[in-house]
Amino acid sequence: MQVIETLAEGLKRELKVVIPAKDMEARMNERLEDAKGKVKINGFRPGKVPVAHLKKMHGKSIMAEIVNELVRDKPTEILSERGEKSATQPEIAMTENEAEADKILSAEADFEFTLAYEIIPAIELKDISGVKVTREIVEIDEAEVTEQILKIAENARTYETKKGKAANGDRVTIDYLGKVDGEAFDGGKDEDAELVLGSNRFIPGFEEQLVGLKAGDEKVITVTFPAEYPAANLAGKEATFDIKVKDVAAAAAVEINDDLATKLGLESADKLKEVVRGQIESQYGSMTRQKVKRQILDQLDELYQFDTPQRLVDAEFENIWRQINTDLEQAGKTFADEDTTEEEARAEYRKLAERRVRLGLVLSEIGEKAGVQVSDDEMQRSLFEQLRQFPGQEKQIIDYFQKTPGAAASLRAPIFEEKVVDHLLSEVKVTDKTVSKEELMADDEDDASDTKKKAAPKKKAAKADAAEGEEAAAPKKKAAPKKKAADDSAE
Repeated sequence: MQVIETLAEGLKRELKVVIPAKDMEARMNERLEDAKGKVKINGFRPGKVPVAHLKKMHGKSIMAEIVNELVRDKPTEILSERGEKSATQPEIAMTENEAEADKILSAEADFEFTLAYEIIPAIELKDISGVKVTREIVEIDEAEVTEQILKIAENARTYETKKGKAANGDRVTIDYLGKVDGEAFDGGKDEDAELVLGSNRFIPGFEEQLVGLKAGDEKVITVTFPAEYPAANLAGKEATFDIKVKDVAAAAAVEINDDLATKLGLESADKLKEVVRGQIESQYGSMTRQKVKRQILDQLDELYQFDTPQRLVDAEFENIWRQINTDLEQAGKTFADEDTTEEEARAEYRKLAERRVRLGLVLSEIGEKAGVQVSDDEMQRSLFEQLRQFPGQEKQIIDYFQKTPGAAASLRAPIFEEKVVDHLLSEVKVTDKTVSKEELMADDEDDASDTKKKAAPKKKAAKADAAEGEEAAAPKKKAAPKKKAADDSAE
């Protein structure tokens, strides 16, 4: 076998692989000899079939199997011998000329194919002794725990039907039909909708006009959708809603006690406080982790500058771009609405894709050199988390991860990355800083490093840090009178 390098430009490589016809024929003859004692052909005793006859009958099909095996196995072997890693699956090209292909299958011509690929660049690990991060920590007080419990308790609050007029804090049960210019619009109708007056769940002006109504009342109210309303066909428009009040109920008082805890499935108020405190700590801890991680990635981004495999960048960009366009479509917006152009947005997201790929390669190298491993138990827990998120689809998900090439890597990658970050945190200087929850949650738009991650068209793109695989997401709200669809269940 002969391997000839025909292209070495940057990270791009192209190889011509030539396997002489005599070697191909030798491989075929080995297969024929092995098959001679196994095949049964009328007119011949077992094991007495002449090789020439077998070759005439099965030679080309056997050669086709050999060609497929060589194309499957040789690229990995060749790259290993060259000490190279391909960024993606190498592209393999063979002759498309039928006459030439027939000669190869007849062992009358050399078998040639080309490999085109990009190599993963060699990464020399840098000294990270100068990397410093600030870990922001929020101290949780009893008042915040109490406030959160009261919010949770709103879902467990009981209401009792009352006579008389609805006031703020009361829950009304209504039927409504929304119209613009006298025509009903999609998403503007509901029956037996429950609304707590003063919750600000619906668009401005809607709830206020229900105050003072009682069960059995009917009323037509007029509101104006906010100019920035996600549904473009409703934004800024005046609408009317035909309202029928079916019930008015007063809220019972909420107290943090053992009875409330029992309603929420816990044994005592103390246990409820303990659980809620833990949830708050977990939420703040996640924010702290992301901020620390972002600081590390920003500094690694400055330390490591090298050419990235364009095929990896192309694939990452396409993932981002697909999500961005989906988000814009769902929000009913265009790039112009976000004060940018498609060309500018493409350039920004291309930079983001390059950053993700580069830092992904850096973290991979750091983890490999540090001996970071992902255990089977960790993979199993990650799979169980996937199953938990999609109840009823367990079999399909398991089949997907078992049968789809590369699917297991999608489980392993985020675990590996977090473990590499843990390793880096043990190597760099970390300074703890107590901050308020507002400071922790704030977006520092003046941070120069953050501008590298911001992606037009989002003013506050979702901090899509390179190796994290996070994707910027536009707001998703349905075109109904509800102001904050995401808030309907709780706050």
